[in-house]
Amino acid sequence: MDQPDRKPLRGLTLALDAGLTLVVFAFFTWILRSHVPSNDPFYIWMWAAVTASCLAALFWLALQMFRAVLGAQLAAKRAHPTVAGEHRE
Repeated sequence: MDQPDRKPLRGLTLALDAGLTLVVFAFFTWILRSHVPSNDPFYIWMWAAVTASCLAALFWLALQMFRAVLGAQLAAKRAHPTVAGEHRE
């Protein structure tokens, strides 16, 4: 098995993914406040943040899977430019 040419996670990519995940976390926390059945503002924010953390973690995993699949497809296209991605009948 040959070694990959580059590292899977670079600093800039990791920072970008973390920033996007924080934005998604804040968005979901803000959206989910109206779905918490409480009148206490502390519990509304707490449960919205707890739920948003699960959704943000799912977003992080989906983003990493997307990057892995995209990297594999681009590598296959570079290795075999006439075969990968060609769909002729």
